[in-house]
Amino acid sequence: MIYEDPRAYLLGLEGIALLRAFTGEFDRDFVEARIAEIRRVLADETLANAAVEVDRVDTVTGYRLWSETYDQPNAAFDIDEPVVKEIVDSLPVGVALDAACGTGRYAEFLAGRGHRVIGVDGSPDMLARARVRVPQGEFLVGDLHRLPVADAQVDLVVCALALTHIPTLEPVMAEFARVLRPGGHLVIADMHPERVAQGAIPPVRSADGRPGRLSAYRHSIGDYLRAALPVGLHVRRCEEPLLPANGRSGPADRTGTFGAVGPWELWPWCLADMVPEAARAVSAGAPAQVIWHFQLGGL
Repeated sequence: MIYEDPRAYLLGLEGIALLRAFTGEFDRDFVEARIAEIRRVLADETLANAAVEVDRVDTVTGYRLWSETYDQPNAAFDIDEPVVKEIVDSLPVGVALDAACGTGRYAEFLAGRGHRVIGVDGSPDMLARARVRVPQGEFLVGDLHRLPVADAQVDLVVCALALTHIPTLEPVMAEFARVLRPGGHLVIADMHPERVAQGAIPPVRSADGRPGRLSAYRHSIGDYLRAALPVGLHVRRCEEPLLPANGRSGPADRTGTFGAVGPWELWPWCLADMVPEAARAVSAGAPAQVIWHFQLGGL
């Protein structure tokens, strides 16, 4: 169970902004404005009464609930796709595995580039949509820890916005290395650990209306390397694309009125709109995702 108090999120933003001011990024007026805003947050009775208890939801359940709306406009897709597609376009055509393929966003792209596509996902609901979207692909129910793919069967693995749901990266990286042919390529896009720490975790509502968040874990940049290098995956490229100019990689602004906590499904985005100056200070120059290109052996 997660206890989500909007004051905790708002004070967290203010705290990060004040730390940046303490190291010289902002002036006295900024600091005094933040302290005044903190007092306002603590005094607001609407915020004090808005806390909720939120279920932790496993990925199969969460993506079943999310499958019907997953393909709606998502700013996170706008961040990873340009870099991932640029990397993939530079690689030879072959057999491509879309690991945690979801509704087939990258499977469709890979098939369009001439790859023979295998898609694996733990959500039958997501796979049903992927099969319609990419009828020429082969889609299998499976887990990233035990991919239903033979050893050295694929030339390319793409895994997008999924590893943040995995508690430990080592076994999954080992599986990617197992299914890749020597010299094969692995392209990963994932939420940046800073964004996970700031609450950029997908919300879902259960059938009875209870709020839930998909299980998410914060993996440091070093965690990826410690999992990849021992299994023969060598770094070819690493990018940390920044947040868009509006400072968010989630839904568009919806409120902006102090104390108007908005619908829970839009937390933390609409909460950040209550303290826009602090939110901008936190997001300025902040990475939204981390994107990796590894190659198996072949140094």
